[in-house]
Amino acid sequence: MSDQGQQHPIAIYFWIWGLLFVLSAFSYMVDYLQFQGYLRWTLILVFMFLKAGLIVAVFMHMMWERMALICAILVPPGLILVLIALMAGEADYTFLTRLAFFSDFSLFSDFAH
Repeated sequence: MSDQGQQHPIAIYFWIWGLLFVLSAFSYMVDYLQFQGYLRWTLILVFMFLKAGLIVAVFMHMMWERMALICAILVPPGLILVLIALMAGEADYTFLTRLAFFSDFSLFSDFAH
């Protein structure tokens, strides 16, 4: 019986290291060029997710795993992100509803005094 594992070409790892270096340089350029507002945070998050995806796919060997294992690991965080996005979308509605509700009471409290 052979206990030999699967070997991947080292060139793949060098390409990924290079790509991670380039993505990190782009991430630092966002701060260096002093982007502001939503553009800055969008770029930072995009570069962060790209780097994390590369690390998980290659260095944690997820690229070579079965689809069932990939889905078992990636689907739950994906669903959590969807639920967070739904809650963030509802946050403004809830805030505006509370603002309207409590502003009505402040009008009536002036008449009580």
